[in-house]
Amino acid sequence: MDQKCVGYTLFESVPFGKEMLTSRLVMAPMTRIFSPGGVPGENVSQYYRKRAENGIGLIITEGTAINHPAAVHSPDIPRFYGEDALNGWSNVVREVHEAGGKIIPQLWHVGAARKAGSEPNIEAPPISPSGYTLKGKRNEKIKALTKEEVAEMVNAYAEAAANAKRIGFDGIELHGAHGYLIDQFFWEVTNKRNDEYGGDLGERTKFATDIVRACRKAVGSDFPIVFRFSQWKGTDYEAKLAHNSNELAQLLTPLVEAGVDIFHCSTRRIWEPEFKDEDPTLNLAGWTKRITKKPTIAVGSVGINRAYLSNQDNAQVTIEENLKIVDEKIKAGEFDYVAVGRALLADPEWAAKLKDGQLDQVTHYTKEAERNLI
Repeated sequence: MDQKCVGYTLFESVPFGKEMLTSRLVMAPMTRIFSPGGVPGENVSQYYRKRAENGIGLIITEGTAINHPAAVHSPDIPRFYGEDALNGWSNVVREVHEAGGKIIPQLWHVGAARKAGSEPNIEAPPISPSGYTLKGKRNEKIKALTKEEVAEMVNAYAEAAANAKRIGFDGIELHGAHGYLIDQFFWEVTNKRNDEYGGDLGERTKFATDIVRACRKAVGSDFPIVFRFSQWKGTDYEAKLAHNSNELAQLLTPLVEAGVDIFHCSTRRIWEPEFKDEDPTLNLAGWTKRITKKPTIAVGSVGINRAYLSNQDNAQVTIEENLKIVDEKIKAGEFDYVAVGRALLADPEWAAKLKDGQLDQVTHYTKEAERNLI
């Protein structure tokens, strides 16, 4: 293609495990809540296929519920257990593969982000590391996990990983970001445990590393495990797990040792530096790759004209400038893949239009139209 095209590096082939992706572009996981009874139907298959056949190399599905009664907060969030749901996902995999893409499920438990009495299992209490809310307050409606229940939860993740491999997925992603269950173990605000699952930042990784090791045992050495993490939380956009690169290494090193292959580094704005005092340009994905030597996925307001959770047009960086920054960072080796969310939600042909130099024809995302987007 024309090398002068904005974002051209995004269309280079790149390894993913032992396979090759047709581009560096990744569809970010986005919860749509459109799988009645937790079973993904034909509409879900076509939703993902449309993105794969228009230039997306890797699809990461919306968050899928592991086999635990309090995993999610709606009956229409897709399950990743039960043969009806797994058959639905098998159809999704087939459609994406036929379109030339690769696909991995995001395995999810929301923990204390779930309200008591939520469907699909209204009798199941929300669970968390220590019985604390995401604001750091004790709540008698939130159940602190016992050590035995922690082990059961680890097994539920491993079971989901094994099912992903069995039905033909190309890897898995573990959702350890945004204040959900795995992240609640990382975060000192929500993890007050005094056993081996609590302590300092490095010690608070044990729940996640147990999950990674169990998943690795379930899928073998050649099946990619992606781990998504973030500093920010859904209830605190300024939260920090790590305040500097040394603390980030304390968080990430145990995860590498446990078997993570790729890190998905969730930020609100891809162009913002993570530790400005240490490096004025390197974002979270760049720091993660420098520390771990593992491939990284960068994400954050790519391809849209409004920064994440901003009520103002993004005057800092236009779409074209944003993509130019992405090009430069890829060339510098700061990260390997770029995840795109709302731009792809709004326009399944976004990547193809970008490749053809037709950004002026892109359908832009609006919150009002979100429920009608397919």
